[in-house]
Amino acid sequence: MAFDLGTPVNTALLIYILYLLQRIVFPSNSISKTIPTEFKNGYSWMPKSHPPTLLYQTYTPKTLSPFNGEDGKRILLAIDGVVYDVTAGRNFYGPNGMYANFSGRDASRGMAKQSFELDMLTPIDQPLDKLDDLTPAEIDNMKGWMEHFSTKYIVCGKLVENDAV
Repeated sequence: MAFDLGTPVNTALLIYILYLLQRIVFPSNSISKTIPTEFKNGYSWMPKSHPPTLLYQTYTPKTLSPFNGEDGKRILLAIDGVVYDVTAGRNFYGPNGMYANFSGRDASRGMAKQSFELDMLTPIDQPLDKLDDLTPAEIDNMKGWMEHFSTKYIVCGKLVENDAV
């Protein structure tokens, strides 16, 4: 197969190769005469403010209940004694969200049984749900949710009985 400069494709490729070769052999060393302005007002990727920090702490059902996302507050929920900060999932766990009833509460039974019913929630003035009547499949389901939450949200505390703190 011979190289024929008579075809337009071969001619275009030869010109492009020569152009690239010229750029490699004789690179441009010119210094810009203007100052870049894209960062004049600071970096645009910086957040407006840092989210407030939340220390790892011990919660009771009563102290966890205010963290339900109302009035723009943080959203916390507990599963099997582990408290997660799910504020990043406000669309799901915030007011009017699909899982809003779990916010500020122990969601263990509801997550285990895949139920959003209010009777899945233990009243905040009652002892913690021992989850003794859950089947092995329901416990596995709950542990699956815990694994999912551990990779997606921040663990920010533990849930204990009301009189334990």
